[in-house]
Amino acid sequence: MFVLEEFSGPDPILVGRLHTDLDVGSRNIKYVLAGEGAGTIFAINELTGDIHAMKRLDREEKAEYTLTAQVINADTDEPLEPPSEFIIKVQDINDNPPQFIEGPYRASVPEMSAVATIKIALHGMDREMREEYLVVIQAKDMGGHMGGLSGTTTVTVTLTDINDNPPKFSKSLYDFIIPEDLPIGKMGGKVKANDRDIGENAKSTYSVIEGDEQGVFEIVTDTQTQEGILRLKKPLDFETKRAYTLKVEATNIRSEPSGGLPYKDTATVKVVVEDSDEPPVFSKPMYSLEVNENAPINTVIGTVTARDPDSSGSVVRYFIDRHTDLERQFNINVDDGKITLAKTLDRETDMWHNITVTATEVSNQISRAIVAIRVMDINDNAPEFATEYEAFLCENGKPGQVIQTVSAVDKDDPIQGHYFDYRLVPEMLNNPNFTIKNNQDNSISVLAKHDTFRRQKQEMYFLPIIVTDNGNPPMSSTNTLTIRVCGCSKDGIVQSCNVEAYVLPIGLSMGALIAILACIILLLVIVVLFVTLRRHKNEPLIIKDDEDVRENIIRYDDEGGGEEDTEAFDIATLQNPDGINGYLPRKDIKPDLQFMPRAGQHSGPNGVDVDEFINVRLHEADNDPTAPPYDSIQIYGYEGRGSIAGSLSSLETASSDSDQNYDYLREWGPRFRRLGELYSVGESDRET
Repeated sequence: MFVLEEFSGPDPILVGRLHTDLDVGSRNIKYVLAGEGAGTIFAINELTGDIHAMKRLDREEKAEYTLTAQVINADTDEPLEPPSEFIIKVQDINDNPPQFIEGPYRASVPEMSAVATIKIALHGMDREMREEYLVVIQAKDMGGHMGGLSGTTTVTVTLTDINDNPPKFSKSLYDFIIPEDLPIGKMGGKVKANDRDIGENAKSTYSVIEGDEQGVFEIVTDTQTQEGILRLKKPLDFETKRAYTLKVEATNIRSEPSGGLPYKDTATVKVVVEDSDEPPVFSKPMYSLEVNENAPINTVIGTVTARDPDSSGSVVRYFIDRHTDLERQFNINVDDGKITLAKTLDRETDMWHNITVTATEVSNQISRAIVAIRVMDINDNAPEFATEYEAFLCENGKPGQVIQTVSAVDKDDPIQGHYFDYRLVPEMLNNPNFTIKNNQDNSISVLAKHDTFRRQKQEMYFLPIIVTDNGNPPMSSTNTLTIRVCGCSKDGIVQSCNVEAYVLPIGLSMGALIAILACIILLLVIVVLFVTLRRHKNEPLIIKDDEDVRENIIRYDDEGGGEEDTEAFDIATLQNPDGINGYLPRKDIKPDLQFMPRAGQHSGPNGVDVDEFINVRLHEADNDPTAPPYDSIQIYGYEGRGSIAGSLSSLETASSDSDQNYDYLREWGPRFRRLGELYSVGESDRET
């Protein structure tokens, strides 16, 4: 069966009719429908078998439906025949226009493309004139016949660039003024060639093709701005050449589309050199001069020259940079540049002197040159022993035995090298004990002439040797070799030597040496006694008897009334001025710990509470960690009367207290142990 899609009538559309070929007789029958869309999309008339479409169908959603129909007994619902299958196909109508799936579209085509190649309508389409085109495309179904549907889309066609435009300088002539002191590599000017192309097709390179035979200039491309930067490869000189006319060329990096040569353009660049005030120019950047050591002052060492390169030709004056000649050993003539000696030179101290000479013109332009001065050697130093030799000679040595090999050194440095001549002093030519032998290598060997050397006879010998060099004039010095006579084993190994020389070089006798030694011992004894006395002075004061006690007695015109009298005296009199701040340092001992002063209670000048004053002092003495239980003297200006303790002064004590027993002090505890020991010592002293 067939049914049209998109049917939108007021009544259901008849799809078809079913009819059974059974002989139903008098039975009541009915048609039933099952399958896809039965009862929802499609309905059947139970009596007639007519099938109607109840809904609007869309072929693009579902093109066909498969259903089954069957005839059953209307009374008993028993099937009268097996079900039959049939298909309902939805017939298409033109209800959808054509669609472009991926639109809108973009396409590109090189400019100036041929018409036959890519089917473009216009010939010679130039990107520089118009870069983009918008094309609308329509599609129709049914072959474009009447009643067909259509769809449209847009295609954006972009013309891609090709290298079809040459570079073009914005000006045909450029003028630049460049100062002659422009540093090498710095920019002197800019040129620009414009290109209507874009991207790589618009890039150009610049070059100087004429007018720079000496290679003074170069032109490079600025990759950001595509400008040509004119730079210096060599310095300019206004006095030599004042103007240049250059021809520069801009060339495309890419060639023409047809494969020919790249597009080019040229321009003229005129460069005018501007005169600058230049510093003087030395004839050489570095001078090397020589001078003999010990040459006299004001000797001319050499000359430096400089000129003003400007056309004005200013006068040049010369100076030495004193930072390079701190000792002021050289001078220079400010007018002609002659360098002279200001102090004598010593090659052995400094072989080279490097100084800086400045040349200055009127405009204070300064240039510098280095002057290296080499000090040439002359023979002004005598050779001497390489070290202080001390030879040892065995008593049992054999005649001709080598005692010592001696060599010499010379601070000078002759071109032909050193050669030393050794000889004994004239008065030792007939020396019966020793002789020398030349080893032909600038050294000598000292030999013994006999084997009768004895320490008891002479323990030390001095052998003076003259050493002469081969300089002009020759220099010589006398050096003394000390030879000690020692006791040796049978194998020649030194065992003992007496360090006392037979002939003392300072000419002192044995008695003089003993006297000097006695004086040294006496001085040591005096120093020991002095140190001992100073130690006794620093010992703490130990009270042994009454005569050792010293008190300060303060006299008053009237007496007070004792401790009960609080109006007859001033409490400030009882205070020690040194302890007015609450801390009285101990002077009889050196405390082990550094005790910080404690702020105690101070009685004012008119205070009268003596009991409180004494209690405070007692409390401080008991709690002071730096004060051991040493006895100390408390000084009071006034004692008062009526005290149950009696007098505190020792002036009224008996002349002898030998009957007094101080053993009870040992029982008072650690704080009074030292006091008990002091008084016990005093008693033992009196008993002895």
